[in-house]
Amino acid sequence: MDNRDRVSSLLEQGYECLKNVDLGNASRFFDEALHMDFDDSEVLFALKCSEFWSECLESLKKIDPPLQRGDFVLAQWKSFCTFLVRIGGDFERAKYAFRRFAFGMALDFFLSIPDEQKKVLGIEMEFRLGRCRKALGDYETALIHLERATKIRKDNAVYLAELADCYALSGEQNAAKILFREAFFLGPDKIDLDFIESDLVQKIAERVRALNYPADKIAEWIPVYAEIEGVFSVKRELTAQESSRLNSSMFSLENEIRENPSRTAALKPLLLNRYFWVLDNYKATNADEAKIDKLLQKVRVLDKDIYKQYLS
Repeated sequence: MDNRDRVSSLLEQGYECLKNVDLGNASRFFDEALHMDFDDSEVLFALKCSEFWSECLESLKKIDPPLQRGDFVLAQWKSFCTFLVRIGGDFERAKYAFRRFAFGMALDFFLSIPDEQKKVLGIEMEFRLGRCRKALGDYETALIHLERATKIRKDNAVYLAELADCYALSGEQNAAKILFREAFFLGPDKIDLDFIESDLVQKIAERVRALNYPADKIAEWIPVYAEIEGVFSVKRELTAQESSRLNSSMFSLENEIRENPSRTAALKPLLLNRYFWVLDNYKATNADEAKIDKLLQKVRVLDKDIYKQYLS
């Protein structure tokens, strides 16, 4: 076995350790690989990631209850995603292994919570378990947990987005599109993209980031471009009550912009999303063409570029 093959083998052994939530032995394999090739970019990447999680484990020693420990690990996952952007490097098998490590560790903590406390936590526990199972690739079990959670909290954007993501990852694209559309309407600002894996959303997110929208507005622009590109193409008919609430929400945003023009940029993606929902509802109910044209003109006035893309 030549040097390159040996380094690759050591990396793979390290990644297998991570998948078993064993950072100590993983780091030893990465160190051994470094001594064989000090310039290997993947080895250096893996060691940087190991150092990040080693520091997290030190901080974790100060936390005792398993619920807080699991939540701490999930919070560190968000910090790790930011860390990955900073250090660069496109090493998917390494990223996958560290994902398995982080969510596997969090899951272990959650599962160690006493049964009485799990019952008290109820759907919050179901959500945590579902999120971890999904990240670990156990989609069948994850769906059970997430469906239980969303059955109780049907208007929770975070729960719906996680369930949609799980459907997408398990190949149920139509269900995913419906639920993602709902989630990004109900509360796009609450959806944490660091926990969403499917290309269904991440490719749109990449496009939005490339357009240099503010970082805290990326999620709010996702449903706008998803509509333009036909990503959230599976839709449902609204009830009369839902239609009334939708129109009320639309008028409320219009009034806010009218009274506070400085808020236009901040509210624009939310209002555009509502315009698109109303337009879809008009089409579904065979509304008069004049009503559709009037609403399209509102889209044009708010954002000419989006208007052109929507009609193209």
